Amino acid sequence: MARKDIFANITAADGPRTERKATPGYANRGASRSMISSLSELAEKAAIADQALVGETVAELDPSLIDKSFISDRMGEDEEAFHELIEAIRERGQDTPVLVRPHPTDKGRYQIVFGHRRVRAARILGRPVKAVVKHVSDVDHVIAQGQENSARENLSFIERAAFAHHLQAIGHDRRTIQLALSIDGALLTRMLSVTARVPETIIQAIGAAKTIGRDRWLDLASAVEHPDALGQAETAVNAEGFNGLPSEERFERVAMAARNANKPRRQMRPSGHWQSDDAAVTAEFKGAGKSFSISLKSKEAASFGRFIADNLERLHAEYRKQSKS
Repeated sequence: MARKDIFANITAADGPRTERKATPGYANRGASRSMISSLSELAEKAAIADQALVGETVAELDPSLIDKSFISDRMGEDEEAFHELIEAIRERGQDTPVLVRPHPTDKGRYQIVFGHRRVRAARILGRPVKAVVKHVSDVDHVIAQGQENSARENLSFIERAAFAHHLQAIGHDRRTIQLALSIDGALLTRMLSVTARVPETIIQAIGAAKTIGRDRWLDLASAVEHPDALGQAETAVNAEGFNGLPSEERFERVAMAARNANKPRRQMRPSGHWQSDDAAVTAEFKGAGKSFSISLKSKEAASFGRFIADNLERLHAEYRKQSKS
């Protein structure tokens, strides 16, 4: 497994490191698939992450002394799954230690490399956290964090893209980002293309959108390059009730708003003009496709318009009779 070498670098003594190639992984699945490939593969990858800590000294730490990672790789939390984790730890304890490093700027504290949910569960349960404490560089930190979370939970395309964007923003090179996400250069380019064009405010408002794949996000990114579409997308995320929708539905709302803004609007062309003998009413007719409008003007326009409205049933009946004849 590709991840094994990464964790070996972190947990082993300092020595020569062998560089491994990033695997396309996520790219090979296609945008229509939302799961990594199978539950057995997920279990196997998680097991490798666990084995990386075998043989290391495990300490029990006060969770109040542990701070979160300096970079986030998740958008929101699956609260149902988290409550299941709490109950599992309550019943049988913490099976797998987390990995932390001494805090780089705050002496006596620690920073999570991976295991955020287990630390949060320990805080809620009021018990110590089983942790391996290692001196880890920032580069190895982000690689380990990305690899471990990719193994334990299939992060969505946009979660991975946002993680890549944040790593780039704080100065990590493309090679490090590829290692952290186990992706090739082509997929990284697509990810960064999405985050460069879709504003972060819209991405965060939509959320993880677990079942929305790469191609749908690329389509949205292309759409919002048009200023009108971007404006409609921003209007959609600020609409009442938007935040209460499931993440996938929020994506669909934004995508639909952007698509509709980019549709060419059929212009209604003037197709006729009429004026009464005494010039008390003038009318202008416009028609296009299945639409037809009459615009009335002059001093009797309002009263004549009401008269037409009141007699539409009769006028339509006369039209139908004339059409049949």
